[in-house]
Amino acid sequence: MPPAARRVAGMGATIFAEMSALAARTGAVNLGQGFPDTDGPPVILDAAVAALRGGANQYAPGPGVPALRQAIARHQRRRYGIDLDPDREVVVTTGCTEAIAGALLGLVDPGDEVVVLEPYYDSYPAMIDFAGGVRRPVTLRAPDFRLDPTELAAAVSDRTKLILLNTPHNPTGRVLDADELVAVARVAIEHDLLVVTDEVYEHLTFDARAHVPLATLPGMAERTLTLSSAGKSWSVTGWKVGWATGPAPLVAAVTAAKQWLTFTSGAPLQPAVAAALDAGDAFPTALAHDLQAQRDQLVTGLRAAGLTTYLPEGTYFATTDVSDLSWASGGDFCRALPERAGVVAVPSEVFYDDPDAPGCGRHLVRWAFCKRPEVIAEAVRRLGGADLSA
Repeated sequence: MPPAARRVAGMGATIFAEMSALAARTGAVNLGQGFPDTDGPPVILDAAVAALRGGANQYAPGPGVPALRQAIARHQRRRYGIDLDPDREVVVTTGCTEAIAGALLGLVDPGDEVVVLEPYYDSYPAMIDFAGGVRRPVTLRAPDFRLDPTELAAAVSDRTKLILLNTPHNPTGRVLDADELVAVARVAIEHDLLVVTDEVYEHLTFDARAHVPLATLPGMAERTLTLSSAGKSWSVTGWKVGWATGPAPLVAAVTAAKQWLTFTSGAPLQPAVAAALDAGDAFPTALAHDLQAQRDQLVTGLRAAGLTTYLPEGTYFATTDVSDLSWASGGDFCRALPERAGVVAVPSEVFYDDPDAPGCGRHLVRWAFCKRPEVIAEAVRRLGGADLSA
């Protein structure tokens, strides 16, 4: 009898764990996993120390400490004009990863179809499978990675329960524009669908682009569950403090599921995140400015090394196409790269249902630029001096 349940059999380690371990083993520059190599601002770090020393070290309330739920509500009102009841329409989660898990486990029944943008963050298909849902991908294709409204509409059937949206989008770096968001809203309203929208990179957009939450569009507030976290925008990815906001019944569904996952976590970190949210947007704005410069540095270096590279509009990531270098796949390229050049990246093919389908990602590779300029410079120097062809 096999020891593992069918739902996890064959899953193995995530691509991020695999490539980060490869970086550690070879001493390569890690441009794979998306975590910054600098700490967040003093306001959030000092508040965490104060909370630790002030006794906030036991279980927090399951839905999250009131101060953080209230700060999240204030953030949504200040940034986007969204009014929330912090007691009924906000729940704190163990990072956005748990918010995704709670949303899918709490809203999807076996056999329900979930429309998801492809390429997708790798927890999406795992949690759809755990919930017994059926994944219906809609592909964002290079070079512009735009959402095709016709393909979106075609993916919906009478068994579709929800659309799982991600913007700013990981791994492509697209920020969905007004036309694309209107197309999502139109389909959701026409078919009476729920939408779960992952907005963890909401503050990290470039070239004066603005992130627009889907919940702000007409007819969408009552059917949209919005997910986000502090990790990316305040450079504390290891803290794993996230949240879900939206209509009380949707938030209650997330809470019902998450109470059996972690119940609660990060008691001294939650008031620190509240302090950061209430401090305003100065740090995320400065971070986005720095990331734009680091994006330009990396993209310029990748292109100079002979890699076809697309310019991202947000997030931590840039995408290249290695098909011109005669590699059979991005995975082969990435696994050879530490020995060839002393750099690690992530193959995007793992983020597709069928990476060999037209316009999909068999030859795409994701690079993280949320690193100090000197780290990016060293990675670019190594790439420029290496033979990157197969």
